[in-house]
Amino acid sequence: MVFGQVVIGPPGSGKTTYCNGMSQFLQLIGRKVAVINLDPANDMLPYECAVNIEELIKLSDVMMEHSLGPNGGLVYCMDYLEKNIDWLESKLKPLLKDHYLLFDFPGQVELFFLHSNAKRVIEKLVKKLNLRLTAVHLIDSHLCSDPGKYISALLLSLSTMLHLELPHINVLSKIDLIESYGKLAFNLDFYTDVQDLSYLQHHLDQDPRSAKYRKLTKELCNVIEDYSLVNFTTLDIQDKESVGNLVKLIDKSNGYIFAGMEPSAVEFSKIAIAPVDWDYYRVAAVQEKYMKDDDNDDN
Repeated sequence: MVFGQVVIGPPGSGKTTYCNGMSQFLQLIGRKVAVINLDPANDMLPYECAVNIEELIKLSDVMMEHSLGPNGGLVYCMDYLEKNIDWLESKLKPLLKDHYLLFDFPGQVELFFLHSNAKRVIEKLVKKLNLRLTAVHLIDSHLCSDPGKYISALLLSLSTMLHLELPHINVLSKIDLIESYGKLAFNLDFYTDVQDLSYLQHHLDQDPRSAKYRKLTKELCNVIEDYSLVNFTTLDIQDKESVGNLVKLIDKSNGYIFAGMEPSAVEFSKIAIAPVDWDYYRVAAVQEKYMKDDDNDDN
């Protein structure tokens, strides 16, 4: 049984930086890590990858040969990868004995909530190679400073969760830069726990562009709240404690914490129901570390 992560998210959310930092952290705690680059547009890799899709197909070649733009080219590449899944399986098999896998996917969001090529690639790998994968969906934390963009991020996260059907963790990345684009209207836990979205309506109404879509926005918020699936954890990829907390969540979601245990229902249940004490304080500690206190500013 092999464990790993499927790293996804919009362009600029920090996927490649995440894979680089996460692989270094996992190696520091004693895991052998293999990074698999499945983004044919990513030709500037800061990490050493065990498998690179550019050995199979390059986005630049596809765009030139078929007169496609970058979006159409990426869809073509994922379709080509699905049809040549045997190539990827053969590259992965030597790694299955003792490696933890990190899959770095493209940033085109349509691949993960609209098209099915990437989903089928993941499903085939899970079934044929007996992988236990968690989807780690990165969202740039600065989107919290704009209510409209935050709701869009919630919709994207929900759609992706429903489409991929994997254990799923949504992450507000670059949390150390969260106030670079302006102060947040609410405390951080409002955004991480996706609390009553009606409070955002007032802020959206202040923007004349958003006000005319009030009814649509309200209905979209109702959909998000009716499913009640989306929440976020936070990440500063340069902070060991932040990365460590995320690894704990991922290990619990894909079952890594049960690896090597005796097959006892009692032992499994002890871990499954054990309180994660650091989780209770995660938002307050992050807010104190990365967000300015209004009271201190007044002084």
